[in-house]
Amino acid sequence: MTLSSKLHSPVKWIASLAVTLLSACGVFAQDDHRAAAIAAASGIFVFILIFAVAMYVYMALAIQTIAQKTNTENAWLAWIPIVNIVLLLNIAKKPIWWFLLFLIPVVNIVIAIIVWMGVAEARNKPNWWGILMIVPVVNLIVPGYLAWSD
Repeated sequence: MTLSSKLHSPVKWIASLAVTLLSACGVFAQDDHRAAAIAAASGIFVFILIFAVAMYVYMALAIQTIAQKTNTENAWLAWIPIVNIVLLLNIAKKPIWWFLLFLIPVVNIVIAIIVWMGVAEARNKPNWWGILMIVPVVNLIVPGYLAWSD
C-alpha cells in the first residue's frame, strides 16, 4: 500500500462524513420564531378579550334597558355576572329557583329559551323571539331588538 492510498481512505472517510453532516444542516438549522408566535398569540388574545368585553357591555346594557322598560326592580343587576340571570327571571316572571336549572347542562339551554320567550312577552313582542336565542349570530341581535325597539 502506498502512502497516497493510505491518506486517501481517511480523507475519503472525513470528506464523506462532512458532506453527510453538511447536507443534514438544513434540517437542523431552523429559525426560532418563538417571539413572532408569542406576539401573534398575544394579539389574538387581546382581540378576543376586547370582543368579549364589548359583548358583555352590550348584553348588560340590553338587559338593563329591558328591565327598565318592563319596570322591573334593580335593573343595575344586569351588570353583575350570574346575578343577571336572576334579573332575567324577574323580567320573565319565572320562579327564582329556576336559577338552579341553569346549572344543569342541556337543561340550561331549554330553560334559557323559555326565559327569553318570557322576556319577549314582557316586552310585548312575539314569544318566538326567545327561540331565536339558540341561533348563532342571531342571538346577538335579539337582546338589542328586545331592548331598543318600540
